[in-house]
Amino acid sequence: MSDYEPFVPRQTSESIAVYPGTFDPITMGHLDIIKRALTLFDRVIVAVADNIAKRPLFDIDERLAMIRACFPASETRVSVERVNGLVVDFAYTRGARAIIRGLRAVSDFDFEFQLALMNRRLERDVETVFLMTGFRWIYISSTIIKEAAKHGGDVNGLVPDHVCERLRQIFMVGEGQANGG
Repeated sequence: MSDYEPFVPRQTSESIAVYPGTFDPITMGHLDIIKRALTLFDRVIVAVADNIAKRPLFDIDERLAMIRACFPASETRVSVERVNGLVVDFAYTRGARAIIRGLRAVSDFDFEFQLALMNRRLERDVETVFLMTGFRWIYISSTIIKEAAKHGGDVNGLVPDHVCERLRQIFMVGEGQANGG
């Protein structure tokens, strides 16, 4: 007798993917991944993690609001939710077929590959789909954006306009220093 159980995929009426991250803040690279994921899936759930270990500049509610502001009310294929706990469990409970992960460089792959294997071990019905970041965004990350903005760098065009404005507000008054920015 084998320990192998045959795989029977869940049947759902629409294909759903979860795109998790801290999005502190959301960048044009993130939006590029979401846009491209929408060509592969019927719906994308942007799952915003409240990872206090990363000492985010923006609190979870502000990150959720900034992401929602990127999509018009008529865009019903994208939803934004807070996630606590394992992303793979979150994805499964939402009926998602996949977790989307963006890759910028080969250095991202090793960690992401290990994470994908663990998620596969925990929940066989949820796949991991890797999308390469668009070439024009390959060099940006939320961390680099915050660092540039903190030191007066122009991040216009690298983040949505409302995010750029919020970064200016924070770093003009020195609020970012107090938040560990």
